[in-house]
Amino acid sequence: MNQEETEEDEELYEHYRIEVDAGQSPMRLDKFLSLHVPNATRTKIQNGIEAEAVKVNDSPSKASYKVKPEDVIVLALPQPPRSTEIVGEDIALDIIFEDEEITLVNKPAGMVVHPAFGNWSGTLVNALVHHFENLPTGRNGDIRPGLVHRIDKDTSGLLVIARSEYGMTHLAKQFADHSIERTYYALVWGELKDSRGTIEGHIGRSSKDRRMMEVYPDGSQGKRAVTHYEVLENLRYVSLVKCNLETGRTHQIRAHMKHIGHPIFGDSTYGGDRIRRGAASGSYKAFVDNCFKIMPRQALHAKSLGIIHPKTKELMPFDTDLPEDFLEVLERWRNYVQYS
Repeated sequence: MNQEETEEDEELYEHYRIEVDAGQSPMRLDKFLSLHVPNATRTKIQNGIEAEAVKVNDSPSKASYKVKPEDVIVLALPQPPRSTEIVGEDIALDIIFEDEEITLVNKPAGMVVHPAFGNWSGTLVNALVHHFENLPTGRNGDIRPGLVHRIDKDTSGLLVIARSEYGMTHLAKQFADHSIERTYYALVWGELKDSRGTIEGHIGRSSKDRRMMEVYPDGSQGKRAVTHYEVLENLRYVSLVKCNLETGRTHQIRAHMKHIGHPIFGDSTYGGDRIRRGAASGSYKAFVDNCFKIMPRQALHAKSLGIIHPKTKELMPFDTDLPEDFLEVLERWRNYVQYS
């Protein structure tokens, strides 16, 4: 292909990216997408497939293709996926604290923080727009009302929301200065060699899988990342660990824990969703599989947050309990270790 042809090609925008669940039974591609893409008829889906706007594992596929577990399906079209308008939705929020400057929200696992490709509704931002008026819209032109930080979809826990432009500026500076106190609880595979320590290593996008972050200890890529940890409980096969973030990089705790050989329990992206300690057979395997069913996500919870209030300048510490799925899995591990 020559340069002239390249310049004439239309740019494609990824509208949906679907990672097929490991338990998915075989299903025609057109039927599968009609169930997973909102407001799209089967006819529209078939037209898109015929126009090669749909790719499975990076290759065009027919409508009759049978979707298999762990397939990656991408729907891309020439026009941008959506306008910048964010529609408010009446979604319940677990509000820990609120005043005119800030709101503290305890986000449940499974909720996406802000709209993005494949998740244009049902997000925390959609809920915030419904519940609060005139939220500040963020920096660098981003339309992310009230957000100064985020946590992953399948991580639960605390988020601070700015209610005013001044509050957003003040909070953003605290995050930039690394003065925010952020503590996470994680259930990780194995028992760590040291009861406390610090993990340092630049974190950047993986060259092998763009959905993952990778640790670059030599600092050749990515940005500086520092995680301080303390082991709270050793459970032979797994450990409950408290992590304090000195920096706040994407997937920081998940990538750092994998890097030191202790991926977070249930973390499918970083290899924690399979048995990493103990024999992968018999009653032990059945026990672990049951824990995965109870908590089908990474065992990571943003437990506490300490911020300086924008107006009063007081240090305000906030804390949340571990969610039910995390508590149940933790208790099952305690019982298993005690009685096995």
